[in-house]
Amino acid sequence: MTRIILVLFEGAVTLDVTGPAEVFASARRDGQPAYRIVYASRGGGERVTSASLPVITRDLLRIRPGPDDIVIVAGGDEGAVRAAIADAALLQWLARAARTARWTASVCSGAFILAAAGLLDGKRATTHWRACAQLAALFPRVSVDPASIFVRDGQIWTSAGVTTGIDMALAMVEVDIDRSAADDLAAELVLYLRRPGFQSQFSTALVTQSSSSRELGSALRWLREHLERADIETLARRAGMSLRTLHRRCLEQFGTTPAKLIAKLRIEEARALLSTTTLSAKVLAARCGFGTSARMTRAFQRELGVGPREYRLLHSG
Repeated sequence: MTRIILVLFEGAVTLDVTGPAEVFASARRDGQPAYRIVYASRGGGERVTSASLPVITRDLLRIRPGPDDIVIVAGGDEGAVRAAIADAALLQWLARAARTARWTASVCSGAFILAAAGLLDGKRATTHWRACAQLAALFPRVSVDPASIFVRDGQIWTSAGVTTGIDMALAMVEVDIDRSAADDLAAELVLYLRRPGFQSQFSTALVTQSSSSRELGSALRWLREHLERADIETLARRAGMSLRTLHRRCLEQFGTTPAKLIAKLRIEEARALLSTTTLSAKVLAARCGFGTSARMTRAFQRELGVGPREYRLLHSG
């Protein structure tokens, strides 16, 4: 079995540890468990996570990584991560492990620890969207991707944080075993959708959904469900506002205009459909409210730099 070495510390985010662990613990190869999980920390012993979950760990420095191992470093709050970055023995172990292990990865702010060990120099990487600017400032040799939910650059994987560790682990299973095994795992874990790495971690749809209790709540719910026929005038009427007031509220709450908000939601919906369905461009354009495939292509070129066809080729699997 492939060994998963989950590196944690006092105060590590619980789901950064347990999310990937549950994926690997559930994976099967030819009907047999595919992975063996080892929880490790500096010095070993009991470590308590952010949700007060005690985890019994082995002493990291007594573990010798092998060529089939996968090393995953959890994230934590700023104080815990700073302490880990200051631990020279931990950083040295990670640097040595990365030269031997099949893959070395991080979840959320664990990226700061990989960066401190020099493992992200010259590489593309991500972390939680709130910390991307800080990661780029502290480690200028890292090419920080603030959008993707996880990134693979060679033998190094990084994920945006918390639940995205699950998405990254599923992607690893897909590469290691096959897509069907990863899809079966996602179904077993009752995930709504397997999210590809390129999916934006700062979703306009999620932001608008989180605003459901605010002044624009009911209008935004209607908007997400009726993209095919939504327009600014109808959105304003649904919100019970004048066009000028709607414009002001959107700038205050989302930092963008109503027109750009609608456009971003349409592109997000089209991206999801392109990567998960075989619907034609004409059908997609109509369903997402672009009207014509030519308009959808222009919107994709403006926002993403590629057209819908190229996007599907790159991301549909």
